[in-house]
Amino acid sequence: MNDPESIVNKRKELSPEGQELASFLEGQVRDRKIEVPMLPDVASRVLAASYDPDSDASLLAKLIQGDQALAGHVMRIANSAAYTPNASMVSLQQAIARLGMELITEIALAASLNAKLFKAPSFEKRMSEIWDHALCSGIWGKEVARFSKKNVEASFLCGLLHSIGRPAILQDIAEYTHQHDIRVSYEEAMTLEQMFHVSYGEVIVQKWKMPIIVQESVQHYLNYIDAKNCRDQAMVVDGATKLAQVTLLKDDAFGDAEAKNTFVEGVFADIVFADLNLYEDEIELLKEQEDKVKSALEAMRL
Repeated sequence: MNDPESIVNKRKELSPEGQELASFLEGQVRDRKIEVPMLPDVASRVLAASYDPDSDASLLAKLIQGDQALAGHVMRIANSAAYTPNASMVSLQQAIARLGMELITEIALAASLNAKLFKAPSFEKRMSEIWDHALCSGIWGKEVARFSKKNVEASFLCGLLHSIGRPAILQDIAEYTHQHDIRVSYEEAMTLEQMFHVSYGEVIVQKWKMPIIVQESVQHYLNYIDAKNCRDQAMVVDGATKLAQVTLLKDDAFGDAEAKNTFVEGVFADIVFADLNLYEDEIELLKEQEDKVKSALEAMRL
């Protein structure tokens, strides 16, 4: 939880350079000076189309085909074993007809909204980890929403963007330390990322004019009880981020299978799953979706 007391305590433990950076990041949020990359035009148009009841498959295909690289990426994913194990599709229209507008929209948004929007030399590996977790959270979000009978349609985008503040913070840290010739440890950079990623993310999705359901999910997923209008969605994202963490942990992170099982059971015992009104049998079914999630994640990775 990013509660004020926790942030104060973390800040006290920072080095003088870390304190300086914390003050800088705090000022960036307060003055809304965060350098937000422009939302890619195709992503903006695809997103608008997804919320337009008059939109149809031909419009979506036309939008995606306007960007050759994106069109190729969407077709590669659509033809992957995760989505089309037994047949090959040759056109976007065919892919949309077979997989549906919602899934093709998600694939297009995932290809457009990624960590490559930000530049943070020396943090490349971390940027990749952030994106993997965001993508995995989006995929898990749909499963959590489906089993808890919440809004499935919005869950992918909310999960995908829940941590969009993290790469932006790393970009600012990289630029600030270079310009002012100071150094902070990787551990302190991660502490600063955790301290400010929610407030950074809030500014970014507001500047991108994302739907309110996305804005509230980004702002409140760690404290969903505080969400005023979209508490269910923030709750879904919280659960999805926890499942994404489990999915992305390597087996060698645990001493043995028993240790891994204990960790997994601990995650599913989190209060968020009770708040989502998931019963034991539903949780068991949710666990069984991990292979499906992994397959989709592997297909969607750039």
